[in-house]
Amino acid sequence: MSPAHPALDRLRTAVAATTEPGRLRLAGAALAVLLVAFGALAAWQVAARQSAADAVVRHSQPLSADAADIYRSLADADTTAAGGFLAGGQEPAAVRQRYDKDIAVASELLVKAAANTDPADPARSRITRLNAQLPVYTGLVESARAAGRQGLPLGGAYLRYASDRMREELLPAARELYESETGRLESDYAGATAWPWAALAAGIVALGALGWAQRREYLRTHRVFNHGLLAATAAAGVGLLWLVAGHAVARTELTASYEHGARSMQVLSEARIAALQARGDESLTLVARGAVLTAAGDDAYEASYRAGMRALVGGDLTTGGEPRGGSLLGRAQSLADGAAGREPVAGAIRDVGRWQQRHGEARAADDGGYYERALPLVIGDKDSTGAAFDRVDTGLRQALAHEEDDFRRAADDGRGALTGLAAGMAVLAVLGAAGVVLGIGRRLAEYR
Repeated sequence: MSPAHPALDRLRTAVAATTEPGRLRLAGAALAVLLVAFGALAAWQVAARQSAADAVVRHSQPLSADAADIYRSLADADTTAAGGFLAGGQEPAAVRQRYDKDIAVASELLVKAAANTDPADPARSRITRLNAQLPVYTGLVESARAAGRQGLPLGGAYLRYASDRMREELLPAARELYESETGRLESDYAGATAWPWAALAAGIVALGALGWAQRREYLRTHRVFNHGLLAATAAAGVGLLWLVAGHAVARTELTASYEHGARSMQVLSEARIAALQARGDESLTLVARGAVLTAAGDDAYEASYRAGMRALVGGDLTTGGEPRGGSLLGRAQSLADGAAGREPVAGAIRDVGRWQQRHGEARAADDGGYYERALPLVIGDKDSTGAAFDRVDTGLRQALAHEEDDFRRAADDGRGALTGLAAGMAVLAVLGAAGVVLGIGRRLAEYR
């Protein structure tokens, strides 16, 4: 091939671009490429958002809930073990069954979490740590029970050591696992609700280009309609409207599932855990009998109980009133949606006030040297702090069930709004490009 050939090719291209048929071919090619790019971008971005929405419903939210249940089961096991120890040598069968169930649930969920976690995932190290420490904790509890049945003071020391292991090793690892899964949930939400800006921009450019091409044809030929370009414009317009409407509905529903479902569930789960830890501190105060002190010389478990109550409701509710806005139950109350969601939370708040009142009576009796009088106020079947705590936990569990239903309903609606959108955008893009080819081809035929 001679060196003159590339120059001739460039000349032919320039001549073709200066003739009307050449300009029509270039315009048709550009319009077809724009429509295909619009469809491809829309299909790709919608598919990514649909995948993230599926992950929210099928993976990240369930795994976040499982991580919260691991934390709650471990905290409840620690609380139950302390309550059972206070009952003396004859530990109630129901208490032992509850403890065993908590350990079994935590173990089962850890196996499930490990199966759904990649080896490179940072969560795997936390799961491994929990699996290693859980048998150590249960062994210490069994030692405490054995010593307690024999009336040996060593039992209390074993139980305190077990509780320290739970609070310093297991619960922090469970908290990290929960935060990791919650972070993944929020990331999936962000991916599912992000606007497909690139596809929207491509759609607007494609529509603008189609409008320009039809106006140009009208000015040159005074023909009002080019059926092929009109069909392409309709396909692009329908695609753009579908993309905006479908994503707007999905975004609205998914946001609602987070604000009135997942977010409420997170706060309620943390409230249950805070209540469990406060209950455990309350029991350990009687077990330790002042053996564990803070740097200021106060009872460490009583100080921890008060801190837990501040986190839970923000202050003293023994005379009624409402929790502070920044407290866990204050936030749960503000996030609750509808009477079915608000009533269990309101009931839990009232029961926290009764719990605090009974706790004050128990502490007054114990501090006055009346341990035997304080004990039934803490672990008694009626009018005790334990009974009030059980009502608090039941109310929070009911609220959680309601919020989970709200979450699933809204999240499924959000996912549904994206169903078929990716495939539909691809089909509309192909139809639009075909319309351009037919419309431009008809005009080119007039020059033959």
